[in-house]
Amino acid sequence: MATKRKTRKSAVKKKTVKKTNARSNRSALKTKNKPGIEAIWPGLGAGVPKPLMPYSPAIRAGDWVFIAGQIASDFKTGLAPEVLNANSYAGNELSLQASFVLTNLANTIKASGCNINKDMVRMWQWLVSEDPTEEAFEWGDNWPAVSLKPYLNVRDEIVKSPAPPSSYLGVRELLCFGTILEVDMICLDDGNKPQVIKAPKGVTPAEGGHAAGLKRGDWVFLESVNAADLIEEEGDSNQWYEDPVEVQTEHVLDKLEALAKAAGSSLDCAVKADVSIGHPEDFAAMDRVWKKRFPKSPPARVVIPYLGMGVRGSRVEVALTLLTKNSKIKTKTINTSKAPTQLGHEPQAVKAGDLLFFSTQMAFDSDGNLPDGMVRHPSFPWYGSPGQAQMRYMMKNIGAICEAAGTSVENICRRVCFHDDFQWFAESIEEWASYFPEDKPASTTIRLGGPLVVPGANTLLDLIAYAPD
Repeated sequence: MATKRKTRKSAVKKKTVKKTNARSNRSALKTKNKPGIEAIWPGLGAGVPKPLMPYSPAIRAGDWVFIAGQIASDFKTGLAPEVLNANSYAGNELSLQASFVLTNLANTIKASGCNINKDMVRMWQWLVSEDPTEEAFEWGDNWPAVSLKPYLNVRDEIVKSPAPPSSYLGVRELLCFGTILEVDMICLDDGNKPQVIKAPKGVTPAEGGHAAGLKRGDWVFLESVNAADLIEEEGDSNQWYEDPVEVQTEHVLDKLEALAKAAGSSLDCAVKADVSIGHPEDFAAMDRVWKKRFPKSPPARVVIPYLGMGVRGSRVEVALTLLTKNSKIKTKTINTSKAPTQLGHEPQAVKAGDLLFFSTQMAFDSDGNLPDGMVRHPSFPWYGSPGQAQMRYMMKNIGAICEAAGTSVENICRRVCFHDDFQWFAESIEEWASYFPEDKPASTTIRLGGPLVVPGANTLLDLIAYAPD
């Protein structure tokens, strides 16, 4: 029966390719498995290597296109030969990998029917570094000691200035030895013209040559904001009297409020927050501020520890996705008793229009602790599969949240997966893939520089699902 299903799927793909090539003369492969959802397979004809692991290079869901993380690998030999064999004097390691990665991303976006300069609304850049150490994270030095300049020089050749709102974050490792950069993106092909939001008076302009914000129809996307200006101004003078994480979180949200206002929005209109912290101990201080600034209907929120930040002394960075104040898009906070209560001041998910934004997904119970059976017993260290067990536990909860939002697990479009250690990757993704009988979601996988906020948890998921009314 499996053979028949595979044959039928291949036939569908072949027919779709013929239609796609006739329409656009591209070598892209598009497969429709669920209503409104389309997997994009650019193919070697477009110069994009086929992923080795079970995920799609891109997923188109309605007007949205989610691009999987791209690394400088051919997925056959390891590091791509054109990067490995290049003259290092002609371009350093980061610039060579950036050229490979961004070219493939541009081709993938083109294969989806979008344009990297007209339709991209958000970028994430993950950069590998051995710094900071776990000890440095603990006392608040979160700088990864990476120079972005070689990357930015290449990006500016491929992505029209200013680039969309961005995040640049240090991580410990990617899935292919030798790769030091992974980039993923979101595009919105809704017919609206993008409006670049400039930093208003009193807000430090964005570093890195990207837009501080982007307005697209009813949607607003803001860059990842840190407290660099506050750190430079105050130094360590307030450390004895105030919690630096609280102070920085307040300052970051002040800046985001000003940016949102400039875009015709406000913090009350936020539907998703990406929060980067250094050490897991920083979570509680950040969350105290969050409760004050989002007293009612907080956005979905994913909080990721052990991320390197671009300014020494930066303890928290926040990026927001919002709706405009006059938006006609309906929103709904999703909470169900069939899944555990979240760790902090956040709902399980927020439905905004045809998208479902999840908050942090990890193996935790409603008390914020690791449930039983999620790790190996110390007396039996070779028994059990914690990566598989934790993913299975999360997927049960994710299924319940999807059901409460009127959608299903198979409609998940974007997955960013963070591990504390890559020893869990194989069994974890095998379990994950089993929930998607057809094309898998676009995916990015990262190893962080230390343990997660829930002791014993080995995997953290950041998810977006398609949930049309």
